[in-house]
Amino acid sequence: MSKKALGAMVFAAASGIVSAQAADLPYGGRQPAPYTVNQPLNMYSWAGPYIGGNIGYGWGDVTNNPTSPSGVNGGLQLGYNWQRGPWVFGVEGDIQANAADDTFAPWKFSNPWYGTVRGRVGYAFNNVLFYGTGGLAFGELKGETFGLSETRDSLGWTLGLGAEVALTQNWSAKAEYLYVDLSQRDFSITGLPNGYQFGVIRLGANYHF
Repeated sequence: MSKKALGAMVFAAASGIVSAQAADLPYGGRQPAPYTVNQPLNMYSWAGPYIGGNIGYGWGDVTNNPTSPSGVNGGLQLGYNWQRGPWVFGVEGDIQANAADDTFAPWKFSNPWYGTVRGRVGYAFNNVLFYGTGGLAFGELKGETFGLSETRDSLGWTLGLGAEVALTQNWSAKAEYLYVDLSQRDFSITGLPNGYQFGVIRLGANYHF
């Protein structure tokens, strides 16, 4: 191969490399901005089913009677949450064993158990949830006097507020206040309709699936 032909080939190859590099440069000679990826925020999700337990203290009054039953109560709860942005919507049911009772003169009234089925609406700050709750309440009111006893099951309503904190991906702790109104039922031993209205403060823990 002649020196002229070899020189022509080298010149052509060098011209191609320079042209390719020039094509990669942005218009005006400015360097391209570095490529970045927008990472989503690592927000805690409250959505899904959960189950847990609680313990608390309740105090209240029996209508048409001087007794004011109070005592420790505790039980189980289960529920399900839906989440849209920071807003959390859910349903929760619970059943409680209750030691609340009181005696005044010949009368003794107690509330051996109660439960609720409630809706919940809350606002989440990542792993901290503040919520309001309300719905149906049900339970048993027991009256005693002079060796006689009588029980009535009652329906009613409940309203409350609470806060829940996620401790891990699966476990959370909560504090809650509920006002419960179990409607009046007729009692033969008193000759009057009697109901039970009470407040309860309780602490609980939930496992989220």
